[in-house]
Amino acid sequence: MKTKDYLKDLRTLAPEELNAKLVEAKKELFNLRFQNATNQLDNTGRIKEVRKDIARIQTVMTETASK
Repeated sequence: MKTKDYLKDLRTLAPEELNAKLVEAKKELFNLRFQNATNQLDNTGRIKEVRKDIARIQTVMTETASK
């Protein structure tokens, strides 16, 4: 399953790399929202995927911080 593999990959990353991925995902979400507002976005489901990816990254960051 894709999400399990993605989580395994996230858990192997260093905190700095997780932070970089989070910033990148937030930028992508901003761009997707902007495209959606201007009716240029074809795949609106991508917004939901990116939001969930951001939540996954933040969850892994919290897990590693509490260790």
